[in-house]
Amino acid sequence: MRFFKVLISFIVIIGLVGFAVYYFGPKIVADQVMEKVAVEFENSGQLESIKQEIEKDPQFQAFLEEGKNVDSSQLPFQTKEEATKVLMKKFKISDLQEFQTKAKNGMTAQEQQEILNKIESTLTEEELLALKVLAYKEFSK
Repeated sequence: MRFFKVLISFIVIIGLVGFAVYYFGPKIVADQVMEKVAVEFENSGQLESIKQEIEKDPQFQAFLEEGKNVDSSQLPFQTKEEATKVLMKKFKISDLQEFQTKAKNGMTAQEQQEILNKIESTLTEEELLALKVLAYKEFSK
């Protein structure tokens, strides 16, 4: 009888730990990734060069303008942290690192189109629109 109590207690504890990792793990990872990327772009000056590239590209301007007049309360996420969680669930870490590396080193028009196609094929329309809203807000600061 004591063996079953210990076994059931062990299973309950493992279940609680598993639930905690499932529930809090993505938030912790998303926060760390977002902080690392933001600091890296700000320290290297890449953020300003990326903004300038986007301002020069009419295709990206049109892409971002779609997020200008959208009611964000109806979208699946409203913050960068929530967006990071969704992206981490939809994409592999290696894909996200590849996107970051290409953005950091500069991209050709073909590479930009490849990334856009991959994002558009992976995300739903609502998620894509939410990203456009966040990008518009970020670049219009």
